[in-house]
Amino acid sequence: MNCKGQNKPLKKITKARLKNIGLYYLERFESSVKNLKDVLKRRVDKYAFQNPDFNQKEAYLWIDEIVSEFESLGYLSDERFAELKVRDYLSALKSARYIKTKLKLKGIDEHTVDALIEKEEYDPKAAALKLAQKKHIGPYRTDEEKKKENFKKDMAALLRAGFDYDVVSDIMGATFDEE
Repeated sequence: MNCKGQNKPLKKITKARLKNIGLYYLERFESSVKNLKDVLKRRVDKYAFQNPDFNQKEAYLWIDEIVSEFESLGYLSDERFAELKVRDYLSALKSARYIKTKLKLKGIDEHTVDALIEKEEYDPKAAALKLAQKKHIGPYRTDEEKKKENFKKDMAALLRAGFDYDVVSDIMGATFDEE
């Protein structure tokens, strides 16, 4: 038996339809230029897979025109998208490395991200400490025996979160140097 909607034919892709898809997407989400292009290209590719005679290249040109129009109207701004994402990620206790990687995937250059992180006065040590406190790891474990047992695990968790080794060892080392 087929899954629901598996063989359902897709609606024809036209320039007007792509524009409507883009507008509807932007109503719900803030987006970067690259991300919106990727979303629209996936829709075109899906339709072209079902309809081999469809002209994908022409549709890709439509996407470029639509995205340019959205940028000129102010519906789409990489700078605004990056600002919002940097603020969101920092409040979620993400590391600078994590933020740079995520935004690079969305088409935002590293220099822009660095400037925005600096503008937000990001302190990696404070962020790592807040994350450790939130997860009750490292210096924020209540049981001294558990601190020693889970030292490597806690250190690995902070490193996987994207914090530099120096920052993590400073936080973790401070706890054990005092003993």
